[in-house]
Amino acid sequence: RLACVLGENRKPIQRILQLKGWQVRKRPQGFRPRARRLPSVTSRPDERWATDLTHVWCGKDRRASLAVIIDCCTREILGWRLSDNGSSKTAEAALEEALVYRLGALGRVQQPLALRSDNGLVFSSRHYTGTVKAYGLTQEFTTPYTPEQNGLVERFFRSLKEECIWLHRFESLGQARVVINRWIRYYNEERPHQSLDYVAPRAHPALTA
Repeated sequence: RLACVLGENRKPIQRILQLKGWQVRKRPQGFRPRARRLPSVTSRPDERWATDLTHVWCGKDRRASLAVIIDCCTREILGWRLSDNGSSKTAEAALEEALVYRLGALGRVQQPLALRSDNGLVFSSRHYTGTVKAYGLTQEFTTPYTPEQNGLVERFFRSLKEECIWLHRFESLGQARVVINRWIRYYNEERPHQSLDYVAPRAHPALTA
């Protein structure tokens, strides 16, 4: 940028900045496994989970973060958390809730299980990636600017907002949790899902066989 402003050659200016110790080194980025250019849908439960974050206005408690974990086969919401403790802790809590729900206790998964997310700061942070690795999941990131690679979560959030959140004016975080919890239970247990031949996620044939 400085070279552009001064109209000078870039390399000599970079050299001067390096000698003076004024140039900030870019932090090297580690390898991020990219999701293949395929839909996130899988043929069996617990083969791939997907996660994402959105925000909910909670009246006097202001804005809170909502994180969910969805199974890419059954479309069931396995874990979720609405919290004002920060996006990173909220995302981690949703993952741990899903693990407890599916495993019966918090611990490492025994079968290969992928966790798909976008490239946001929360999901690519060292703390979150370390947590995912500690529980034995394989993290995969969507290609930048391709939200359709995480389309199951995107569609879930759209339905949640259109059928629940936007129909209420929450006065507090507690009220929002109660209302959202009620809707997610309805979504998992009763709401017909077009892509599942109009059965609810928990009635998916893979779970009832």
